[in-house]
Amino acid sequence: MFANKEEFKQEYQERIIKKFGRSIELAHISEKYIVLGTMVREYASTNWKEAKDLVAKKGYKQVTYFSMEFLMGRLLTNNLMNLGIYDIVKEGLADFGIDINEMEDQESDAGLGNGGLGRLAACFLDSLASLDYVGNGNCIRYRYGLFKQNIVDGYQVEVPDYWMTNGNVWEIRKPKHAVDVKFWGRIEMNRDENGKLVVQHLDAEHVRAVPCDVPIVGYDTRETNTLRLWDAEPSEILPNKDFATYLKEVNEICMNVYPDDSTEHGKYLRLKQQYFFVSAGLSSLVRTHMRVYKTMNNFAEKNVIQLNDTHPVLAIPEFMRILMDDFKYEWDDAWDLCKRTFAYTNHTVLSEALEKWPTTYMQTLLPRVYMIIEEINRRFMQQLHNKYVPLGEAMNMAIIKGGLVHMANLAIVGSSSVNGVAKLHTEILKKDVFHSFYQTFPERFNNKTNGITHRRWLLYSNPQLVELLEQYIGSDFKKHPERLEDLMDHVDNPELQMAFLDVKRQRKEILAKYIKDVTGVEVDVNSIFDVQAKRLHAYKRQLLNCMHIMYLYNQLKTNPSFDMYPRTFIFAAKAAPAYHFAKKVIKLINSLGKMINNDPKVNTKLKVVFIPNYSVSVAEILMNAADVSEQISTAGKEASGTGNMKFMMNGAITLGTLDGANVEICECVGEEYCQIFGLKADEVDTLRRSGTYDVWKYYNTNKDIKGIIDTFAYSDICPNPQEFKMLYDVLMFDNDEYMLCADFESYKEAQKRVEERYQNREYWAKTCLVNIAKSGYFSSDRTIEEYVRDIWHTEKVTL
Repeated sequence: MFANKEEFKQEYQERIIKKFGRSIELAHISEKYIVLGTMVREYASTNWKEAKDLVAKKGYKQVTYFSMEFLMGRLLTNNLMNLGIYDIVKEGLADFGIDINEMEDQESDAGLGNGGLGRLAACFLDSLASLDYVGNGNCIRYRYGLFKQNIVDGYQVEVPDYWMTNGNVWEIRKPKHAVDVKFWGRIEMNRDENGKLVVQHLDAEHVRAVPCDVPIVGYDTRETNTLRLWDAEPSEILPNKDFATYLKEVNEICMNVYPDDSTEHGKYLRLKQQYFFVSAGLSSLVRTHMRVYKTMNNFAEKNVIQLNDTHPVLAIPEFMRILMDDFKYEWDDAWDLCKRTFAYTNHTVLSEALEKWPTTYMQTLLPRVYMIIEEINRRFMQQLHNKYVPLGEAMNMAIIKGGLVHMANLAIVGSSSVNGVAKLHTEILKKDVFHSFYQTFPERFNNKTNGITHRRWLLYSNPQLVELLEQYIGSDFKKHPERLEDLMDHVDNPELQMAFLDVKRQRKEILAKYIKDVTGVEVDVNSIFDVQAKRLHAYKRQLLNCMHIMYLYNQLKTNPSFDMYPRTFIFAAKAAPAYHFAKKVIKLINSLGKMINNDPKVNTKLKVVFIPNYSVSVAEILMNAADVSEQISTAGKEASGTGNMKFMMNGAITLGTLDGANVEICECVGEEYCQIFGLKADEVDTLRRSGTYDVWKYYNTNKDIKGIIDTFAYSDICPNPQEFKMLYDVLMFDNDEYMLCADFESYKEAQKRVEERYQNREYWAKTCLVNIAKSGYFSSDRTIEEYVRDIWHTEKVTL
C-alpha cells in the first residue's frame, strides 16, 4: 500500500480508472469516496490479517462482545487518523482539487443502533483495539437502521434509513463462512447404541446467516479487530411454504433495528433477530476455536463472551445446545463451561425494560432452546431449594414464571459476572432490582462505570480544543487520556481561560451554521447553548425541560420586571415509533420553538431548536458546542449515560440530578463545578414505596406548575387546543410517575444559578476547564482495563 502522498495519488488515480472507467475529473464524488474508502480498508487489511494469524498462533484469549447495536458513526476520519495517514490522504486529495471534508460527508452513519447502548459498544471496540486487546463485535447487518427521522408540521415521521445507498465500503462479505440458523419445527429425542441422547430438530425453517466483516482499527497500533455483522439470506434448504412469503420473512430479520413489537408478528420478529445473531455468532466462534484447538474443553480459557444487556442472552441456552447436541457433553460439564464463558452487563433498572418473552413464543419459534431453558430453570430452582433459600426469594430469581421467560434472570444464572455501568446503578441492582440474586451470589456482582472513546469525541471531533490543550499540556493525553488531569495546573490561567472561550465560540458558530442550514432557525452564538440530546423517554424528562421553557416564556410575556440572559435550548432525540407519549413531546418541543422563535417580544432572549435525525455525526457537532449539558433524568432511573461524559470532555457544565454517572462526574469535579438539583435516588424510592407522592399537591400549591399543566389540557401553543391533552393525562392521572413536579422548583433555581455562573466569564471558563481536566477518568480505555482486570483476564497482543 501507499507510503507517501505521491504513491497515494498514483494508486488513487489508477483505482478510479479501473473501478469506474473514468478520470478523477469526471468521476462522481460518490465514486471518489467509494474508491478512497476501499483503499483505506485495504490499507488496514495487512494488520488485520497479521492480528488474526498471531491470535491463532499464540493462543491469545479473545473477547467477543455480543450486542444488538453497534452505533459506529462514520469511519473514514476515524480510520485515517487511527492509521496515521490522514495528512497523506488529505494533501493527496487536495492536489486533485478534492476537499477531504466533502469526502467525509459522503459517508452515512451506519444504521446499526439506536442510542447509548450501541454507542457504548462502539466505544468499547475502539478502546479494545487501541489498547492492543483481542476484542471483536457480533451483531446484525441492519439494512435500514432504526429509521430516518423527518419533522413534518412538528411531528416525528419515520422513513427508512437508506444508509447503504453507496454500499458499505468497510465490510467484506464472507459467504464461505455462512451458517444456517433454524427456527420453528419440532424436536425428536432418541438414544444411540451407546446410550447417548440424540436430538433431532425436524421440519425446521432454515435461514442462511452470511457474515460481513468490518475491520476495527486501533489508534497508533497494528492491532486490528473485527465487527462481524450477520446478513440473513434464503437457505438452500427451503421450507414447505410459499417462497415469496419465506423470502419476505427472511428479509425482515435484517431490515430494522428494534422493529415495532406492539403486535404478535413484531414480537416474533424481535425474538427471531435475537436468536439469529447469537446462533450465527456462536457457530462461528465454535468453528474457529475447533479449527485451532481441536477440542471444546478449553473454550472458556480462550474465549469470553460479554452479553451487552438482555438481547443476546439466548446465547446461553444456545451454547448449551451446541455443547450437548453437537459435542455430546453431559449437562454438568456443559453448564460449567457455559458459566465460565459468559459475562452479563445490565443497562437498566426499569422493570419494563427487563425483557420477558412468553413461553409460548419460545416453545414455538425455538423449541430446542426452550427445552434447555426449562431444564436450566428446573436445576436452578432445585439448587436454591438445596441451599434453603426461602420460596419467595427463589421465585424472585426464577427464570420461568407467570408464563414468561425472564431474560435478565437467565443472564445472571448463566454468567460468571454481572456488572452495572455506574456506581449508583450497580448499588440499585444489588439492593433492589436483583437483591435476591445478590444475596445468593454476591461474588458475581461488580461495577464497571461506562466510558467514551476520547479519540472520536475529543481528538477527531474537536480539533480546535485539541490544539489548545497541546499548547498547555503537550500531546500525551492523546494516547493516555488520564493525562488530561495535567490541565488542572492551568485552569486559573487567564490566557487559557480566554483562549478556551474563543474555542468554544468557534464550535458554537459551526453548530449555529448547521442549525440554520437544517432547520432555518438563526441562533445567537453569544447566548447560552443549553443542550439535551438523548433518546426520548419519559424518565429522561425532556418534558421537564419543556416545562421550564414554558415558565420562562410566560415570565417574559407577563412579568415586566423579569429579565434573563439570552439562552438557546437545543434538543435532539428520536422517539420509538410506537411510543406515543415520546412523539407527543417532540411535537411540543417543535410547537414551542415555532411559537417562541417567531415572537419578537421574546426571541432575542429565548429560542428553542429541535435538530432532526439525531445521530453520531450530529452529536460530533453538537456536543462540543454546548455550554450546558442537560442530564435531568429522575434520580435512580438512568443506568449511567455516556452523553454526559462527551459533553464534559468538551467543556460543558453538567446540569443534572444525582443519577447514573452524574454522581461520579460530580465527585470528580466537585459540586462547585457542576450544577446538581432535585430529589436523590433514595428520596425518590421512599416516596414511591410509601405511596405518599401526590402530584395534585404540587398542582394546587404552585401557580407556575398549575399554569403550565393547564396549558397542556387546553393549549394555545398550536391550532388544536387539545393537542397536548395526553401530557396532562400522563402527569395528572398517572400521578406524575417520574416526579417532574417534585423537581420543578429545584430545576428552575438550578437553571438560574447556571445563568449567573455563565455571566462571570472567567469563572465559567475555569469551570469548563476543570470538567475537561477531570474527564479522562471517563475514557472507555479505563473501563476496558477494568473489564480486563476483573472479568475477562485477557492479555495485550504484541504485533
